[in-house]
Amino acid sequence: MTKRSFGVIGLGVMGENLALNVESKGFPIAVYNRTAAVTEKFMATKAQGRDIKAAYSIEEFVQLLERPRKILVMVKAGAPVDGVIQQLKPLLQEGDMIIDGGNSLYQDTERRTEELEACGLGFVGMGVSGGEEGALHGPSLMPGGTYKAYQELEPILTKIAAQVDDGPCVTYVGPRGAGHYVKMVHNGIEYGDMQLIAEAYDLLKTGLGLDNEQLHEVFSQWNETEELNSFLIEITASIFAKKDEVTGGYLIDYILDSAGQKGTGRWTVINSLELGVPIPTIYAAVNARVMSAYKEERVAASKQLKGIVGLFKGDVGEYINKIRDALYCSKICSYAQGMALIAKASVAFEYNINLPEIARIWKGGCIIRARFLDKIKRAFTDNPNLANLLLAPEFKESILQRQQAWREVVTLAHNLGIPIPAFSASLDYFDSYRRERLPQNLTQAQRDYFGAHTYERIDKPRGEFFHTQW
Repeated sequence: MTKRSFGVIGLGVMGENLALNVESKGFPIAVYNRTAAVTEKFMATKAQGRDIKAAYSIEEFVQLLERPRKILVMVKAGAPVDGVIQQLKPLLQEGDMIIDGGNSLYQDTERRTEELEACGLGFVGMGVSGGEEGALHGPSLMPGGTYKAYQELEPILTKIAAQVDDGPCVTYVGPRGAGHYVKMVHNGIEYGDMQLIAEAYDLLKTGLGLDNEQLHEVFSQWNETEELNSFLIEITASIFAKKDEVTGGYLIDYILDSAGQKGTGRWTVINSLELGVPIPTIYAAVNARVMSAYKEERVAASKQLKGIVGLFKGDVGEYINKIRDALYCSKICSYAQGMALIAKASVAFEYNINLPEIARIWKGGCIIRARFLDKIKRAFTDNPNLANLLLAPEFKESILQRQQAWREVVTLAHNLGIPIPAFSASLDYFDSYRRERLPQNLTQAQRDYFGAHTYERIDKPRGEFFHTQW
């Protein structure tokens, strides 16, 4: 029998769809799942008529693959990935490669790359974004790790990735954990984007009194604009039109307001603190999900803590446009924070990440794909030393033109008692970044007063420290 070009271990939703994607691009594949029943079901249904061979032991699976073996592991992050690697290691030969396509913590990928490269094996930690549909029809792929392994995989990855006007949505991100790092920050930006959209929804519904049909119309119109056209705005418009099969009402009104998370947003926040990069919009988004989980406490508190909650009285159409402008400004801040974090990590971890390429591969397939990623790519191409996206001429002009509307929306929300943590954090980020002088001179004075921590002076060179006997 002809040896297989590619192997997939793990036939969950993402694994099976990536397997089907690879096979549909002309590469014969082998599949294996720890639970034989899962493999049998896949072969009897979705794999019918395809060039797919199933294996029912890890040894059989490895023997089905041509050398150098290319094995994609799609199992739960953490210990399960290590377990599969330990099973594979004694069965593989020099030059064979393992690809971890799950949402693994980048430090785990660093460790695994070092371990496997020492054995003569290749290891690629590959971020995959696009969900079920993306995996099947073309995801955004963020591979990092052993460069030689990536070169072997490139003909396959470029075929299965989403295709946009300037190429396939895949690039070699960098060594060791670079691919999973960029995927982690992608997800952090995604958290920020989703929270900002949720806050816009709350303002439109609770503040302006729009019903679901009007919300569908507004988000559909926003998706036609150059600024907000994106996958997340598109699906948001669709969500407001979906009827509930049980009650006949709109499904959105029956979904519990308690959001889950799998860890990538939290990892992004933790790493930003370690590297000293401010990402307040993303932090606010993570915190908002945590707060949403306190459903029972919030219900009880709502009966005792009465805020000033009212309905907007004024020109609704005018304020819909102002909310759109505020959303765009806040969205720019979320992406600016994410790109600044990637830039800092690129230097700190010696990843040598190409920021314009990251913006390019996010243009298709992934969850945060948006038309304005073209502008982000252009900004970092035009100025490779750009310190922050807010300073790129196009984005600077956009925010300066819209900041009055942004401020009015934040003020309105606070006056109506509507929480907008991500909108507020974005505006605070902008105002902090543009200020020549912040009040942390007082913080330093306090630290020196109670702990002799010293301070620098504005009339002396940086790096010279002073202490006062207060």
